[in-house]
Amino acid sequence: MSTLKIQCLTLLLLLSIVLKAQQTQLYTYQQLSKTYYAFQKDSLKKAWVCPDAFKNKATQKKYKEIWDSRTEFIAAAIEDQDFIFEPEVYNYIQSIVDQICNSNSKLISKKPFVLIDRSSAVNAYAIGGNVLAVNLGLIDFARTREEVALVIAHEMAHNLLNHIDNLMRERAEWLTSEEFKQSVNSVLDSKYERYSRLTKVLENYKFDRSRHQRYHESDADSFAVVLLKNSKIPFHAEFFLRLDSTDLQYKQALKQPLKNYFTGYDLPFEDGWTKQRSKGLSTRNYNFKDTTSINDSLKTHPDCPQRYEKTRPFSDVVAKNTPVPGNIKDKVSKMIIWNIFDNAGLTACLYRILQQKDKGVQDEWYVFMLNNVFNALCYHSKELHRFLAIGIMPKELISADYYALQTMLEQMPQESLVQYCKVLHAGSFWSSRPEDEKALRALMYTIAIDPDDSERNRRSAAETFVNDHSTSLYCEFADHFKKK
Repeated sequence: MSTLKIQCLTLLLLLSIVLKAQQTQLYTYQQLSKTYYAFQKDSLKKAWVCPDAFKNKATQKKYKEIWDSRTEFIAAAIEDQDFIFEPEVYNYIQSIVDQICNSNSKLISKKPFVLIDRSSAVNAYAIGGNVLAVNLGLIDFARTREEVALVIAHEMAHNLLNHIDNLMRERAEWLTSEEFKQSVNSVLDSKYERYSRLTKVLENYKFDRSRHQRYHESDADSFAVVLLKNSKIPFHAEFFLRLDSTDLQYKQALKQPLKNYFTGYDLPFEDGWTKQRSKGLSTRNYNFKDTTSINDSLKTHPDCPQRYEKTRPFSDVVAKNTPVPGNIKDKVSKMIIWNIFDNAGLTACLYRILQQKDKGVQDEWYVFMLNNVFNALCYHSKELHRFLAIGIMPKELISADYYALQTMLEQMPQESLVQYCKVLHAGSFWSSRPEDEKALRALMYTIAIDPDDSERNRRSAAETFVNDHSTSLYCEFADHFKKK
């Protein structure tokens, strides 16, 4: 073989290694909202000046309080890293928004400021002030570009119809009215169900990124259809019916017995771990967090069948759909899994990993995340807040397989967790992982099974990781230990 051919083959090999490393990098640490949207956060706070809408001083004061709570909500969400700018995903969503705006120039005078919310909830939401947020969970759930476009158009309609701004005015008027005062007094004078009655009186007072408020939904649906028709984006009312399945992520059964997912990696498995018992780990004094409420999707909208029936006459029956690109779906799935992991939702994170295995996905990134889950669980168990990290969910919201996995993570002995960590740390898959993931393995070892179990040692390891890999998305995890 000639020297030139050898050089070309060597170059191609090096390029393939570089490309592989680039493909595993989902985004950079600097693309998280606290850094990326720092300027926009300050601009919004300056731009969102409460107008003088009421002559009544009390009502105007309340209106300003509600107005400022919206500003504080978006600023806090940016500061808490709730949003992300990942160019490929962002550009995909922005292309839909641009198509709608460019085709409706008479209705839309200014393009909205678009945010990508890292939440796994199947949702998008309008904040008012021409700001629109699209959850990763919506992109993950949607099968087609048209489904994503329908939800985006619906939320754009809320902004265009001034629903959020009008609602703030209505709240201010209601909360300073004599009727409201009388309602509160009647609750205080009652002997029973004070809390539930007071909740109804105060309903819809605060902003919440994980829920839709139930107002003017039919108007927004109708306007969304108009926006889509003008944009030549096919509308399919059947998507409203599919939205009824958004809460089924953790109700889906696994395709294999639970033990198969672990024994395949030479990890020991005992059936007894998946059976609830009254003695042992579950009786220890662990911190416990109630996670029974699932903030998800569009369930505070009118019933999906009702929305379907109202909009069905406008469906484009023969129009073809455009699938969401596979590379977008793959990236979004990973981003959701990482975010759930970093927020210490270990059962949900692990179950999603197993569901990817069920799809036949061979990407070793998911093995890397399997390692992270058990190392994090080992750490949380040592710190006596294992239940907090597991994120216990009641049986009616999950499948039997999810419940078994949840029980397994609850009841695995500490020595078995340590063994899992050691086996995964020694896995052959590490040889092909990028440098920041290998470095995270070292950090995980320090927090989970290092004999030097001191806070100082963990903090030093976290600082080393951040200093050596300052652009890595995994700096977000290291930050938890730098701050301790």
